[in-house]
Formats: sequence, structure tokens, C-alpha cells
Amino acid sequence: MQIFLDSADVGEIAELAATGLIDGVTTNPTLIAKAGQPFIPTIKKICALVKGPVSAEVVATDTATMLKEAATLAKVAPNVVIKLPLTFDGLQAAQALHKKKIKTNVTLNFSAPQGLLAMKAGATYLSPFLGRFEQNGGDHLALLADLITIKRNYGFKTLILAASIRTVDHALQAARAGADCATVGGAVFRDLIKHQMTEAGLAAFLKDWAATGQKI
Repeated sequence: MQIFLDSADVGEIAELAATGLIDGVTTNPTLIAKAGQPFIPTIKKICALVKGPVSAEVVATDTATMLKEAATLAKVAPNVVIKLPLTFDGLQAAQALHKKKIKTNVTLNFSAPQGLLAMKAGATYLSPFLGRFEQNGGDHLALLADLITIKRNYGFKTLILAASIRTVDHALQAARAGADCATVGGAVFRDLIKHQMTEAGLAAFLKDWAATGQKI
């Protein structure tokens, strides 16, 4: 499973991308607002930090303006992926961009029928919001399973990108289900490697080694 970083914090992205474990980055208007930096220059910096896809979201709500914004974003860097909302206008924009061979990430997916239409529209990535769906009483695991089944049934090329990953367990559930990718915040990414037994074991090893008085 590919792991993307859900962030617009250039410093955080630079730090975590240096691990070699980040396959791409996803951003959204909320993350850009929190970063407090100009949108286009921020996306350009992120694209220079990672070789993989960087999702940059349009803010228009009608197809024509979405396509104009997409044209601007696509010129920022070759690894930009145009992020579109899962609306009728967003799906029409996804179809048009697919025909131009411009990659897209259709976001805010909360149902399997929505996902089916996004796949038919030629979305490169489809982002079901697992954490938000679960928080609002939805069965996020059933949603993810349905999307993966639909993809396999019809041979769609769309990559299922599990989003709104709020815990390590969410990331594990996405991997178990067979999601192609998952996008996680910096805190969750760091938590993926943590386990109290690992930390306790390392502390014990170091204590025992120190007692020998040796050096390597």
C-alpha cells in the first residue's frame, strides 16, 4: 500500500519525505489555510520535495471554472494531481481531464454508488473519507470493501486512496482491506512506527550493552 502524507506544511513534508517512506502528498483548502502560505508557491515547493503525486484541489463548484483552475494547477509541476469534489460538476471535470490524460483525485467520497460513478468518470484516485464517515455513524469498512469490490468486478484503473485516516487502526484497516493507497497526517505517520514493546526492548538492550563497557 502506498502511503501519502496529508499535509501542506512544507517543513513537515521535507522532514518525513526524507525517510523515503512517503509515496506522495495530498492537500486540501483546509490544510492550505492552516499552513498560512500562498497556495500556488506552496504546491510548487511540495512538488519539489516529493517525486510522487501531489494532490492540489480546485475551489470552483462549476465544471467550466474547475477546468480553468485545473489548467493552472497542472502547469505548476508534472506531478500535480487535480483534486475534484464528488459532485456532478466534479465528475464532468474528471471526465474531461481524463481525456486530456491529466491525473485526478476525486474526493469526499462517502458511498459506493458515488465511487462507482467516479471510477466510470476515469478518476485516477478516489478518496473515501473513512474517519469522517465513521464519526458520522457510517460503516467505513463496508464502504471501503464495496469500493474495492466494484473496482475489481469491472477492472477499473482508479486507485482507491483511503483518506481521513485519523488513527493507526484506520491505516491498518485500509491495508487489510486492500486499499491501493492511504493518506495520513504527520502525527499518524509517526505513530505507525511506534510500539511500547519496541521502545521497552530497545531500552533494555541499551542498558545491558552499557553495562559491558564496550564500544563499536
